[in-house]
Amino acid sequence: MLGGVETRSVSPVFVGRADELGVLHDALARAAGGGTSEAFSTGGEPQALLVGGEAGVGKTRLIEEFAAAAAREDAVVALGGCVEIGADGLPFAPFSTALRALRRQLPEELAEAAAGQEEELARLLPEMGVSRHGPWDDEDGTARLFELTARLLERVAARRTVVLALEDLHWADASTRHLLAYLVRTLRSGRLVVIASYRSDDIHRRHPLRPLLAELDRLRTVRRIELGRFNRTEVERQIAGILAAEPDPAQVDEIFERSDGNAFFVEELAVASCEDGHAGLTDSLRDLLLVRIEKLPETAQRVARIVAEGGSTVEHRLLAAAARLAEDDLIEALRAAVGANILLAAPDGDGYRFRHSLVREAVSDDLLPGERSRLNRRYAEALEADPTLVPADQRAPRLASYWYHAHDAAKALPAVLDAAVEARCRHAHSERLRLLERAMELWDITPEPVRAALRPLDYAEAYPPSACDPATGCLHYLDLMAEAAVAGRLCGERERALKITKRALHLLEEENDPLRAAWFWVQRARLMQHTSRSDGWEELTTAQQLVRGLPPSEVHAEVLALVATWSMLHVPGPDAFSAAERAVEYARMVGAQDIELNARLTLGGLFVEAGDIDTGLAQMYEVKEQAEVLGNAQVTGRLHVNLPSHLEGIGRSREAVEVLRQGLDLTRRLGLADTEAWMWGNLGESLYSLGRWDEAAEAATASQRVVQSAMPLGWGATRHAHLALAGGDLAEAGRQLTAAREYLGTHDTMPQHRLPLAHLALGIAAGEGRLADARATLGKALDAGLPTGTQRYGWPLLLAAATAEADAFGLPAAEPGRAEALERIRGAAKALTANVPVWQAHERWVRAELLRAEGRGGPQDWSEVVAAFEVLDRPYDLARARHRLAASLLAPGGGEDARERATELLRLAGAVAEHLGARPLAESVAQLAGRARLTLSRTAEPAVLDPAESLGLTHRERDVLRLVAAGRTNRQIAEELFISPKTASVHVSNILAKLGVSGRGEAAALAHRLALFPPEAPAVPAAG
Repeated sequence: MLGGVETRSVSPVFVGRADELGVLHDALARAAGGGTSEAFSTGGEPQALLVGGEAGVGKTRLIEEFAAAAAREDAVVALGGCVEIGADGLPFAPFSTALRALRRQLPEELAEAAAGQEEELARLLPEMGVSRHGPWDDEDGTARLFELTARLLERVAARRTVVLALEDLHWADASTRHLLAYLVRTLRSGRLVVIASYRSDDIHRRHPLRPLLAELDRLRTVRRIELGRFNRTEVERQIAGILAAEPDPAQVDEIFERSDGNAFFVEELAVASCEDGHAGLTDSLRDLLLVRIEKLPETAQRVARIVAEGGSTVEHRLLAAAARLAEDDLIEALRAAVGANILLAAPDGDGYRFRHSLVREAVSDDLLPGERSRLNRRYAEALEADPTLVPADQRAPRLASYWYHAHDAAKALPAVLDAAVEARCRHAHSERLRLLERAMELWDITPEPVRAALRPLDYAEAYPPSACDPATGCLHYLDLMAEAAVAGRLCGERERALKITKRALHLLEEENDPLRAAWFWVQRARLMQHTSRSDGWEELTTAQQLVRGLPPSEVHAEVLALVATWSMLHVPGPDAFSAAERAVEYARMVGAQDIELNARLTLGGLFVEAGDIDTGLAQMYEVKEQAEVLGNAQVTGRLHVNLPSHLEGIGRSREAVEVLRQGLDLTRRLGLADTEAWMWGNLGESLYSLGRWDEAAEAATASQRVVQSAMPLGWGATRHAHLALAGGDLAEAGRQLTAAREYLGTHDTMPQHRLPLAHLALGIAAGEGRLADARATLGKALDAGLPTGTQRYGWPLLLAAATAEADAFGLPAAEPGRAEALERIRGAAKALTANVPVWQAHERWVRAELLRAEGRGGPQDWSEVVAAFEVLDRPYDLARARHRLAASLLAPGGGEDARERATELLRLAGAVAEHLGARPLAESVAQLAGRARLTLSRTAEPAVLDPAESLGLTHRERDVLRLVAAGRTNRQIAEELFISPKTASVHVSNILAKLGVSGRGEAAALAHRLALFPPEAPAVPAAG
């Protein structure tokens, strides 16, 4: 409508910024795969940049110039800006706008990338479909949405270079900030450049963007660009471009001094100088902006003031409804404002915005308080009368903001509650919390008839129990507090949530509502755990006392289910069984399917740990089938963590790996990043048991890469520490142990964390010759107890302690306290369950080490240990047992037959140690063979070696080479083996070096020539 109006004050010349533009172009080249290293051979790596600078310094112009250049290089550019309405931001606004732009440009690619997840991604882009309603306290909802968004962008950018530019981050809502941080941390592939700009002068000490900037600064993958002001030469070039003539030097000096090199103010002063003959019109640059407004016709000034209060961008129809002008008058006023370069048409052509936000802020600040309220009322009334005036995803939050700033509590409270429901549906829990706190603020000043007409918030499930009057069904203040407590927990504002629950429980002291009080105590239990204040047991106990004797209900079932889960993790036993069984029963009675499945999962785990393995696993596999049929992501995710963990706990590591492979594929499709991290950690544990240490290390790294939550990070560090300890790198093991302790904390000492950490600390102390510290560590661990079901952690701990004592046998310094230590180990072993072959083997091993620690025992004892491990799939443990048997056979009086058998045992143990990189074991084997003068290498009739092993390839490198030989790219290898493209690239480089070839083709040819992978060999399983 106004597209032909001339805009004169924007310089046609792009001035300066060569270095900054160079950084952006370098990022584009890297993302597009233009680098020289192999890391870029499969399409480059995602790039992230932050562009900061004061208001008016030229951030938008820099991004526009870069975007235009990127488009000329066939990149797809998607721009999105943070939207400000009054003092409020819209949830995910820049991402919604950018995804909408991508959808317009790449409709087929975006649809293909989103296939199967449209309902979830519709929370960001409503055009994709109708978002699915889930539980009101969906723990994984936000993480799932973030992960799916990251995978969507990776898929869209798999074959096309995509530039995602997010402007005005200083206005960003919390959900937008959290999503941006997640993307920057987790994007692993794709030709993608993410740029975000912000005003550095607006980022005061308490600005919510400051913590995000500090976090991103710590990431090596993020580059910062700080735009400075122009120097005099650049200002002169800018003025010349604006005026289309060489400026007078005195004029340049005056404008440069007045603007101090700020590009926007240079423009304003240059135009003012051109129109009025000099640049010194006012004493303040802010007044200069208002002077330009005041030169407009009165109607145009009025329209500018209305636009200023409507938000960053105001739609034409909404503006027309709020302005209440005749159409011709409105058009003329807009033409004047656009012609004066005060307003611009919005990029989509459907509305208007100020050319620069500084002008809008100056106009808005100049409004009188009553004038501001009146304009907000007009917007609210117009939007209420016709909801189609704004995009559907903006309707509720904008109406809530307009009514709130109109200071009409009776209208604002219902609108704010509607916006809170909308925020919950979009997993924008930070905005949901802010809106609910605003609703609580409005509650007392809202007329009673209006409050009485409010109904419980429109959720798919009426849970928790409403505190409303059953006769009227009206909303109660406690309902708002319940909503806010959950929102605070889900968005990470847990201290605020704790304060809300404390206030709620104080109010409930005056009411006889034990069910509601129990619900709030459950929330406090979760919050106390999440804030590392306690293990939450005291709060759960209080909740359990409140529901005792009450009829079955969802709250009652949930309390029992949580008590059972807590007990399973801390003190498994009869009480945990009882709570789990009653939770299942109560959940069935009230139809709480999610609670029932979770309680049955816990019950199955308790059966396994108590020794009734078949019953427990059958229960868990039934839950697996039902959860998958029902599409219950939360239960499915938890099951794929718990089930393989229990399988590993009974020595069925291969079965655990298969379940984990299925689970990893599932969680990546569902976007369950936290669950995926736990699965990677569990996979690392099972692969370690199976002797696939290179893959175990990759899995441990993956568990730390996909998420930043403390518990999975701690579990990943624990796995790295075990690998380092077995490999003989005590310093690295110590560093990883320290990291694991920091992540896992000391507030909730679950045996599944406490005992592995004690095992590591004891092993490191023993390796460094600190036997007294090793004994102290064991004593502390045993004092805390080895509860039922902890044999998977208890036996390795006792074995490490017995081995340390045996290794120190004969050392005078070890004698004081030896008898007490051995008795302590022996007593703990008698009380520890050995109900499956793997722990029965460990029981024999501990007994043999205790005999060795007393200078007793012999080949028969160690033969039993070796025999027990030969039927298990535990190559490292078998190698260690063979080394011990060889040592006992080489004792004086063993004979020649014993020496021959010892030689073969040491040869087998040494081969495993070398293959795994278990340096301490390899050195012990070599030392023992040296002392006994045994030759371990075969000289006659050499055995036929595996060609791959003779080339020095690890297990994982064989998998990678097999796929290289099949013609797979690095990206395809990464997807099939569930590793990053960069890791695949490193493996390929190592393989080329070991094979002595120059390229992938030669490597494939050599693999085929050596028949490394015969056609009849089974297909390579994914290592995920």
